[in-house]
Amino acid sequence: MTAQTLAPPEQIVQLSGISWQTYETLLAEIGDRQIRLTYNRGNLQIMVPSLEHERFKTIMGRFVETLAEELDVSIEPLGSTTFKRPELSGVEPDECFYIQNLSAVKGKKRIDLNQDPPPDLVVEIDITSRSENSLQVYRDLGVPEVWIYNGARLRINRLENGEYLECELSLAFPSLPILEMVRFLEQAETMEYLELVKAFRKWVKSQIQQNP
Repeated sequence: MTAQTLAPPEQIVQLSGISWQTYETLLAEIGDRQIRLTYNRGNLQIMVPSLEHERFKTIMGRFVETLAEELDVSIEPLGSTTFKRPELSGVEPDECFYIQNLSAVKGKKRIDLNQDPPPDLVVEIDITSRSENSLQVYRDLGVPEVWIYNGARLRINRLENGEYLECELSLAFPSLPILEMVRFLEQAETMEYLELVKAFRKWVKSQIQQNP
């Protein structure tokens, strides 16, 4: 087993040669503490989120909910729920949403990917360039769409023929230019939170009016 500690802002430890049983044990021991685990074919990433990470995570989640509200799209936000493909991959997204497959999981207390669909949309904040490993995991789980924001750029990744392709249009919200969300995210550290949400909502409404 080898380990490598990466630099802040997020505290990340990468481990290799980890068994699935060890991953399951760590999940149980960590519980609700603010530590995130990503497992991918024997490789384990342990992350303690930074303030910057949590700020963008919260804003991105709120933005997705705002999009759904204004477009009258039903969603089920499940935050950082743990999703697993036993013996292969496990992950806790920054934010995740059921949209197209909402009816398949509505009201459930547990989700089993052996019989339930994965989230339709996952949002990841990638301040320290860890997303490539995460994308491998989401590919294993079959997540159709992953948004990744690295503090400067937003990427829309859509799963096509077993691989993620970077696209300009979202599967979840195809009528809006989602990539323009970046200019609002750039104001996250200088603009008051609710004012930022109001500004984003105003922009969404204007886009809907332009493209009814």
